[in-house]
Amino acid sequence: MTAIGFIGLGNMGGPMARNLLKAGHALKAFDLSAAALDAAVQAGATKASALADAVADAEIVVTMLPAGPHVRQAYLGEGGILGAARKGALLIDCSTIDVGTAREVSAAAETAGFAMVDAPVSGGVGGAEAATLTMMVGGTEAAFARARPVLEAMGRTVVHCGGPGNGQAAKICNNMLLGISMIGTCEAFALAEKLGLDHQKLFDVASKSSGQCWSVTTYCPVPGPVPTSPANRDYQAGFTADMMVKDLRLAQDAAQKSGAATPLGAAAQALYSLYTGSGHGAADFSGIIRMLRGEN
Repeated sequence: MTAIGFIGLGNMGGPMARNLLKAGHALKAFDLSAAALDAAVQAGATKASALADAVADAEIVVTMLPAGPHVRQAYLGEGGILGAARKGALLIDCSTIDVGTAREVSAAAETAGFAMVDAPVSGGVGGAEAATLTMMVGGTEAAFARARPVLEAMGRTVVHCGGPGNGQAAKICNNMLLGISMIGTCEAFALAEKLGLDHQKLFDVASKSSGQCWSVTTYCPVPGPVPTSPANRDYQAGFTADMMVKDLRLAQDAAQKSGAATPLGAAAQALYSLYTGSGHGAADFSGIIRMLRGEN
């Protein structure tokens, strides 16, 4: 049993924390949301009065926060993790943030005497609940080896992607690809509808031929072919359109700073921004098919 301080108990962090409890770890948890914190306590966590309280005695600290500024504040701010955690603790940040912030915080952690990995996740709320997440990890080999047993309690696939920040790099590249492929999949099904081609028939072809991709076979954006996809529950989110916009913006920021050409990534960001701007940010990202059809 490992003593873990867990910070950030939202839609993803909450079920990830519960899976660590199921694996037999002792969690002291903190979140600004009283309801989220109460839910973690009901699952078996110990309630922390503040961030510093959550990490003071932890062997491992896990954070799952909304964006780069929140991560920077949590680690580097007054009363933050680098000042409050016990020496020798391993720090794991599972947030999805920009590569620059991840590397800045990791460098500060190293200077303060802590090992740290960035370990953003893919798989949405369903993957967090089922402990089937894919976890992309940046950090030293030694830090990765220490983090791996804890990460495997929350995810099915754990990949060491290289040095600090490379977990974030893998995450934004993967999600840019996902955003692009989902739009292409939606366009194909919308065109099929106009041409009188049945959804199932297109799925039967595309899922077994050159159009095959995760957006078709696992997350098909029309009801029927994949019963577990959000299309069958009125696009109730497994991964929101707002979150896709966030990740596409991170990818575009990284592309601009590195000089990479990503015209389809830029187009995907523009289309998803239009979709969320029309009031659909809380819907599943596959629901963009409605906008592509011209629906209100």
